[in-house]
Amino acid sequence: MTAPGRHRIAELPIGRRIAQLRTRRGLTQQVFADRIGKSHSWVDKVERGIRSLDRISVVHTVAAVLGVTPETILGPTTTSRPEPTTNTTAAAVEHLRAALARYDTPTPDQPTPPVDDLHHRIQYAHTAYQHAHYPQLLRMLPDLLTRTRHTTAHFDAPSDTAGYLLTRVYRLTAHLLTKLDEPHLAWLAADRAIATANGHPRHTAAAAIALTQALRALHRPTLATRAALTAVPLITPATTDHPAPDDHAIAGTLLIEAALAAATGNDPTTAHQLTDHADTLAATISHHQRHPDHGDTTTAFGPTAVTLARAHLATTLGDPHQAITHHQHATAGHGWRELPAEHRAAHLIDITRAHLDTGNPTAAARAIITADQIAPAETRTRPTAHTAVATLLQTAPTPDLTRLATTIGLTTLTR
Repeated sequence: MTAPGRHRIAELPIGRRIAQLRTRRGLTQQVFADRIGKSHSWVDKVERGIRSLDRISVVHTVAAVLGVTPETILGPTTTSRPEPTTNTTAAAVEHLRAALARYDTPTPDQPTPPVDDLHHRIQYAHTAYQHAHYPQLLRMLPDLLTRTRHTTAHFDAPSDTAGYLLTRVYRLTAHLLTKLDEPHLAWLAADRAIATANGHPRHTAAAAIALTQALRALHRPTLATRAALTAVPLITPATTDHPAPDDHAIAGTLLIEAALAAATGNDPTTAHQLTDHADTLAATISHHQRHPDHGDTTTAFGPTAVTLARAHLATTLGDPHQAITHHQHATAGHGWRELPAEHRAAHLIDITRAHLDTGNPTAAARAIITADQIAPAETRTRPTAHTAVATLLQTAPTPDLTRLATTIGLTTLTR
């Protein structure tokens, strides 16, 4: 049921809208100001309507911290289109496949989108991914791929900016396609991201995260582990004792991905060693950063992410009780609420397997219903979630689960 007043938030002035969303997140003005890199006075003036949000980049930052889309901050300006249903996901993927297959170049008379505009579009797409707005992202990506290719084609020579823009779009595409159980197409997009990075260490390392995930989805654990570990040294500076925290975050995420691949390949020793290494990096970030669980905005790496990875490892390695212990520890801490909706919902779907393996289908059903409340597209568009719901319908057909199955379009099964 919708909370009282929630449906009216879009009608509020933008300052009061931000204040209400901040309060719901349990953030004081000072904490909120710290997280968006502004002063307490700035936040107070915005919330009282004395100061306006006049930069798109600031709107995106505010939205990310509050766990909403930029549209929620700005309010409705046009009539929104309905989200595609599950039945249209396959058609949307085909549009994305067609965009990946295109190699056309812009004609001289075609207008080229400004680079700043592309930055904003890509950031918006990234925010949509973090909040698991997958149908919306599917609509955006084909055009975004084409626009970014056309814009970067106008650069006279390869540049960091051109490589960053196109690599990031390919990375987002790969991450989304892996979610949607399209691993071969995800691998293609991730490989394009690696190629577009053109040897830039940081861009290549970030793209390797998407590549490793695609290889895991393709059941190539050895290749996935190798891809991740090959990329780690690219962002481990040898000439300084103070590498950038974001570099540690990307390296930590790569170590987690390598550990998950090793576990899939039934190599628990390597999996645990890599996770311990990631834990060390997470502790370093926690020590040096004010908000440890944010890390790099593309990874959400931090201590909580490592603990969730340990839960996933335990499930994969056949120790569901240990998996649930890690899950309970991670979800009880403040870092859990700071993770993107996509990350939290995906974990809850994964943990249903551990609950089922311990003979607790009720807890499994509760986890997947909670995942649907956090990020509906995780449960309603991902084949992995559909399988979990179908399994649970045979063991714990609660009213909430039955309603979710109906929404997804699954046939209710009998025991």
